[in-house]
Amino acid sequence: MKTFTASDAKNRFGQLIDMAQAEPVRVQRQGRDVAIVMSPEEFRRIAEAARGKVNPAVASLHAKSARRWAAAVYQALAK
Repeated sequence: MKTFTASDAKNRFGQLIDMAQAEPVRVQRQGRDVAIVMSPEEFRRIAEAARGKVNPAVASLHAKSARRWAAAVYQALAK
């Protein structure tokens, strides 16, 4: 799996999404994994394989986290 720093992901976003079509790409900030970028096809494959296997409490926490951070992530990438 290829790795981008958060700064490189922001500065080379087009290259990042092109690379994600071939394989998932790890994004790190200060040496910590903060995101995985993948193609929609890969996401669907994983989601279908995991369908019904996610603890409802985990799914609820994930949804809350996604709503909380979504705007900040998109604003940061837009800069």
